[in-house]
Amino acid sequence: MRGPSQPLKICHLSDIHVGSNHFISNLLNRAIHEINEMGPDIVLVSGDVTNDGFRQQYSAVSAYLDNLSSGQVVVIPGNHDSRNVGYVHFEDLFGERNKVVQVPGLTMVAMDSSQPDLNEGRLGRQNYRWMVDRFDRPDDFKIVALHHHLLPLPGTGRERNIIEDAGDFLELLVNVGVDLVLSGHKHVPHTWRFEDFFISNAGTVSSLRLRGYAEPCYNVIDLTPGACRVSRKYPFGETVEVVEFSMTEHTPSSRNDEYSRRLLE
Repeated sequence: MRGPSQPLKICHLSDIHVGSNHFISNLLNRAIHEINEMGPDIVLVSGDVTNDGFRQQYSAVSAYLDNLSSGQVVVIPGNHDSRNVGYVHFEDLFGERNKVVQVPGLTMVAMDSSQPDLNEGRLGRQNYRWMVDRFDRPDDFKIVALHHHLLPLPGTGRERNIIEDAGDFLELLVNVGVDLVLSGHKHVPHTWRFEDFFISNAGTVSSLRLRGYAEPCYNVIDLTPGACRVSRKYPFGETVEVVEFSMTEHTPSSRNDEYSRRLLE
């Protein structure tokens, strides 16, 4: 059977935006309190932890995240974090911008999709081989995390910030047999099914810079033997199940193997 043999819990936060006039510290503190009560195995923070990439903003968000008492904390940068050469402060406080987490039955590859001083995202072919090589345990549940969304999101207006190489990257994810993609960026939560995997976009956890009827929230991913459940948690509020799916055996697609091979050259 693919995936973990024991239950695993992942909490997925995004778009904290410390330093913004829209940042609400009570929301972040409440989310951290709720997460500590859940006791997850992994806490993923998928970018835009700061608003401008300044050192003092990084120091402040690091102090908040230091209050997480459960699980391995994985932080990747977003476009706001790479403003004003902020990626150097990110590396000082949170380490490498691309990360790999492996626990029994699970591999998570978290990648930096930001570009300095640009809102648009990009992964780049130079990172494709690196990602594929990290998935060296074929029976694991496979997660890819990045800041930018890969598919246009409803309720977000004109599409401007999808990553430049989204099409190539989606094709590669299909052929690698990825199970779940986690992202943020637009402050609007949404979950898509694409081919044989799901893409779940988190909303902002602590900013009131919101579109339409969106509310601050974060994702909770529960893995049990044979199944994955994605839920949405509102700080101070309810938990809503979004999707549950079985961990079927993924066979890498053969339709475009030649194309994917060339992407990795």
